[in-house]
This record gives sequence, C-alpha cells and structure tokens, in this order.
Amino acid sequence: MVEGKFVYKPPMYDVNAPDLYIPLMAFGTYVVLSGFFLGINGKFSPEALNIQFKNGLLCWLLQVLLLEATLQSLGAGDVAVLDVVAYAGYTFVAGSVTLLARSTAWSYSFHGVMMCECICMGVFLIKTMKRILIAEVTSSQKHSSKCHYLLLFVALAQAPLLFWLASIGV
Repeated sequence: MVEGKFVYKPPMYDVNAPDLYIPLMAFGTYVVLSGFFLGINGKFSPEALNIQFKNGLLCWLLQVLLLEATLQSLGAGDVAVLDVVAYAGYTFVAGSVTLLARSTAWSYSFHGVMMCECICMGVFLIKTMKRILIAEVTSSQKHSSKCHYLLLFVALAQAPLLFWLASIGV
C-alpha cells in the first residue's frame, strides 16, 4: 500500500503475477488441435484453420471484455489489461481439453468433460477476480450482492464460450 493505494510488485518479485506463456501456448495448442481434427474429419483447408484461429481470437476478446466490464462495474479499474488478457487466455486450456474429449469415440465423455471444465474455469475466474477485488475495492462493495451476481455471471458465461471453442467443423 502506497498512499492508501494498492501497488503491484514487479513480476520478478511476485510469484503469483500472471504471464502470457500458458495462455499463448494453450491458444497455439487449440489451433493445432483444431487443424488436426479438421483433417481427421476431411474438412481441413487453410481457410478452415484461419476461421478457427479467428474464432479463437474472437472468443479471447469476448472473454477479456467480459472480465474488464465486470471489474469496471465493481470498481476495480486499475487492473492491468495484460493481466486480464492472461486470465482470459486460460480458457484455451479448458478448450483444448474439451476439444480432445469431443474427438473420442464415446459421446458422453464430451458432456462430462465440458461440465468439469466449465466448473474449473468458473472457479478459477471467481477466485482470481475475488483476489483482485480484495486488493482494490472497498469492503462494502466486496460483499455486495451485485458482486456475487456478477461473479456468478462470469462463471456461467464459461459454458457458451467453451462450447463455441469445442464446436469445430460440426
């Protein structure tokens, strides 16, 4: 705390500082897996892979906008944009796992993995957003019902985003 304001440590001194390594590698994995499964289904073309790439970027942008809007509406506007981009990029880890489950022969595995990944991403984002809110928002706003409902909305929004990511060539 400096002059009553929370100041983040440089990433070199903060073990919990978000970085873009895992989100970027997960995005690359998602695109490669999409191309692989498009090829297995006989639908591969550079245009189809380009569409998957653009869909992934659009999903990432929507997730960033969702998180930014939530943080802004809860009064935590001082969060670095790249931190939010990093948090939003973890969706591709879940998207890649869901994509692998969709390609298996057992059709029910997709639904189970999808539900599990939605819960995992929802819990991850709620815990992350609460950590940010604890650092930046006054105590009266932290425990408001508006805060809880917005965090629940962020968690529930993971289902359509993950379903969209997992629906390649369908």
